[in-house]
Amino acid sequence: MNLSIVIPLLNEEESLTELYHWIANTLQPDGFLYEIIFIDDGSTDGSWEIIDTLASQHPEVKAIRFLKNFGKSQALHAGFALAKGDVVITMDADLQDNPEEIPELYQMITEQGYDLVSGWKKKRFDSVVSKNMPSKLFNFAARKTSGVKLNDFNCGLKAYKKDVIKTIEVTGEMHRYIPVLAKNAGFNKIGEKVVQHQARKYGTTKFGAERFIRGFLDLITIWFVSRFGKRPMHLFGAWGAVMLFVGFCFALYLGIDKLFINKTGRLIAERPEFFIALTAMILGTQLFLAGFIGELILRNKKDSPNYRIKERRNVVV
Repeated sequence: MNLSIVIPLLNEEESLTELYHWIANTLQPDGFLYEIIFIDDGSTDGSWEIIDTLASQHPEVKAIRFLKNFGKSQALHAGFALAKGDVVITMDADLQDNPEEIPELYQMITEQGYDLVSGWKKKRFDSVVSKNMPSKLFNFAARKTSGVKLNDFNCGLKAYKKDVIKTIEVTGEMHRYIPVLAKNAGFNKIGEKVVQHQARKYGTTKFGAERFIRGFLDLITIWFVSRFGKRPMHLFGAWGAVMLFVGFCFALYLGIDKLFINKTGRLIAERPEFFIALTAMILGTQLFLAGFIGELILRNKKDSPNYRIKERRNVVV
């Protein structure tokens, strides 16, 4: 199998048949052996019926249907688990990603040795205020925080070596940061390709302005996880030690002052330094406990998918 094309979707009934034929007309003349994996993320329109028809007519079409809407990251996770191709392509189902980019993305993986190639929608047809400007700010912050030098983290059109998608875990809403997850897993040859962006032909976007707020929160999360996810005690223990040291110093000062300098002065419990020492030592203890608990959770973690599949088509379990 040369190619696996993973397509997460939500309520895209108008575009699915056209998208399938566009992909087939692009890949079949070049002799690719490929599969198209549709992940229906709980659509409430006729998307699944169209996918069901395509799967019955074309054996290369595979599909799973979620019980409800679990999110794009979970859809990609499920698609990656099914993918069998040496190269895996992800793209959106709204016809804004151009399937004619796929052969060149494939060559960049197989011939140029990239682990991952991300599309860059250099010229966009989205609203400048609601999408373009927030996207530029988001990508700038992602570059500075992660160290991955990409211009468009959120482009749905990407190509991966099979080893990459079988190694990383895409959970929560981390689909925006797959290149960062890949880098953290040791896949360092990450490239970028300018791709053609299409204006939306049918329907409306499923993402609002709130996705950028969630995106920045996820960016903080992935920064923390990438630095301390495998060693939480290094963060919590360090700050715990600092707070305990501060508390100890204030307590020592109070003790020496009361025993040898101001013996007849105010009671220790009436002085502000006492409350600083007490607060610092309590915080230090709590941070140490947070570090220990984090280490215990990490060592006993059993990963399980946080989505439920309702139906499958052309998929062998």
